[in-house]
Amino acid sequence: MGHPRAGHSKCEPPRVRGIAGGEPAAGGRGNWSQGFLPAEFQGTPLRAKGAPILDLAPPDGITPEHERANLRLLARLNHAHAATRPGRDELGARMATYELAFRMQREVPSLLDLRGESVGTRALYGIGDETTEAFGRRCLLARRLVEQGVRFVQVYHGTWDSHDYLEQAHGSLVRQVDCPVAALLTDLKQRGLLETTLVVWCGEFGRSPDNGVRMGTAFGRDHNPKGMTIWMAGGGVRAGHTVGATDELGATAVECVHHVRDLHVTLLHLLGLDDARLTYFHGGRFKQLSQFGGQVIRELLA
Repeated sequence: MGHPRAGHSKCEPPRVRGIAGGEPAAGGRGNWSQGFLPAEFQGTPLRAKGAPILDLAPPDGITPEHERANLRLLARLNHAHAATRPGRDELGARMATYELAFRMQREVPSLLDLRGESVGTRALYGIGDETTEAFGRRCLLARRLVEQGVRFVQVYHGTWDSHDYLEQAHGSLVRQVDCPVAALLTDLKQRGLLETTLVVWCGEFGRSPDNGVRMGTAFGRDHNPKGMTIWMAGGGVRAGHTVGATDELGATAVECVHHVRDLHVTLLHLLGLDDARLTYFHGGRFKQLSQFGGQVIRELLA
């Protein structure tokens, strides 16, 4: 979504990056696949515990010059192999992956090392506090990635799919994310990055307002696709404004109602991309990233 090379649009995108946060949808690793785009556009997940990316350090005795020579030989063999198999873009993606791995070994270790951050910055994100440590590290890493020019970063915090004991469950979750998210916005603004970084916080649907008894054990709420809340900051959105509203029960959107595809088109617009012009030929037709098109939600724009 944040990569301007994936199509034939003639528009020149500004230097706007994206940070998306919230709960990931079901689907596992498929959430970071490239969809109908070439395989080189798939995301790179970072591990939550231990080394964010495994095998960044080469084996003992292997110098960068050795690795570079090995990759040149491997590239010649792979190109010869791919030449006999036209139309297999996964082969090109595999070759690109070897090159990416080499570049990551050279550049990523220092990028992922948070020890260079000041004590004050780490405290701002809640690092050192057991409650906020894990998510604080993710948010601080997101800022470092954006600062180095990464165009799209997803920071997620799971287990919000609570149906029972909401006050207890969500109360704990809120305490885990509140400080780090506020720190991320503060840090981006202080560094002059917020104006060129679009921050989006959302899940995949809202919650029903019924507060009914579920499974005979506790009060809870169900999934609700008819009304949900997201917030956005930076990157060309209107600050300090509430757009849209639900009915008096909080069950259904009744003001400024839009399909999710309109939100997708709006996000692309804020990133400097025209969904109607940025297409990719796949399956016999030029496909838009929104699949079916949509309209920009003008009320969200600054």
